[in-house]
Amino acid sequence: MKSIEELKAIKAKNRGDMSVRDAKGAPVINVHMGTCGIANGAREVLIAVMDEIKTRNLTNVHVTQSGCPGMCVEEPLITLTIPGEKPYIYRKVSPENAKAIVTRHVVNKQPVKEWLLNLEN
Repeated sequence: MKSIEELKAIKAKNRGDMSVRDAKGAPVINVHMGTCGIANGAREVLIAVMDEIKTRNLTNVHVTQSGCPGMCVEEPLITLTIPGEKPYIYRKVSPENAKAIVTRHVVNKQPVKEWLLNLEN
């Protein structure tokens, strides 16, 4: 970095990514990033979620990460919380499944039941 203008350009370029994380009253996609999740591919799942949100230009989705929820055998896990609904917990999520969850559940509002850990939704 050679100038303040270059720093401002980087900030402006990444501002859109930050707004995805700061949305209020929006669906929340929580990728569980405990050591067990990371060992099973949670980092790649998080990247896939962020890529799909960026590809679809979704600005009203909050993406976060947390530690292990205690279901290590089911990792990688994603908890999707939609305002007014019970959380949906997706199990053994691959990067491809993560993109499909964004498309099918977040965008089209159709939970992918065969991947859900909690089927009472």
